[in-house]
Amino acid sequence: MESALGLPAPAKLNLFLHVTGRRVDGYHTLQTAFQLIDLADWLDFERRGDGQIVREGDLLWDASEDLAVRAALALQRATGCRLGASIRVTKNIPSGSGMGGGSSDAATALIALNRLWGLGMARAELASIALTLGADVPFFVHGENAIVRGVGELITPVSLPRQWLALALPPAHVPTPAIFAAPELTRSTPSAKMNVFSVGYGRNDLEPVAAARHPEVATALVAMGRVAGNARMTGSGSAVFAACESAGPARTAVLALPPGLPGLVVRTLARHPLASFAS
Repeated sequence: MESALGLPAPAKLNLFLHVTGRRVDGYHTLQTAFQLIDLADWLDFERRGDGQIVREGDLLWDASEDLAVRAALALQRATGCRLGASIRVTKNIPSGSGMGGGSSDAATALIALNRLWGLGMARAELASIALTLGADVPFFVHGENAIVRGVGELITPVSLPRQWLALALPPAHVPTPAIFAAPELTRSTPSAKMNVFSVGYGRNDLEPVAAARHPEVATALVAMGRVAGNARMTGSGSAVFAACESAGPARTAVLALPPGLPGLVVRTLARHPLASFAS
């Protein structure tokens, strides 16, 4: 059994995001298409015998709020495991960008510690723990591009075409709870029954709310729309993306973004790099 592991935690984009309702417990029901991309955080794990979970590396808030730490603690509680871990996170996915960085870190932590601690849990078991950590975490645990419904628990794997994307990263941290709490948010978009969607299908229901409350997001949407023509915000923001025919037009679009608006060229992934990672 290994005593240390280093593994990626890739970002995702929401190709569309429809808010289909709100449950009596306050949680929103959604329909969205999650697409993995090749931008990723990197997590290093080292097994500890003292049962402690120690967070190292890039830390944007108190360690107790870090999703990788919360994932490790949840796995301990669910299994009674007395082992611990040191977790070092190198952040490449901007916080508050709507690309699922924290959720992906949590999923990678569950997958890695399942192996390091010799627990032998199936992905479905890990996904049940993942849902207690956040709506996006089960998707990253399952490891396939997917149509996701409900509060994140209804996951249908789909095959999506590989694409090059231009990505704009406005300097704004958009808090997801505040966007979902906005009174003007549309909460009644009909849920489509099919699982095959054309490029540009639907919309992001959170986009108008985020753009109105964060001018940097509105600026990024206008700028990316001007240089690529099909701009859309991902998640609750702030990142904005546009699909391109190849790497060349994607690079051209990023280079054409105005000063002060950073961007990246990324490519979609056919599946999560840990999709076949054995326990």
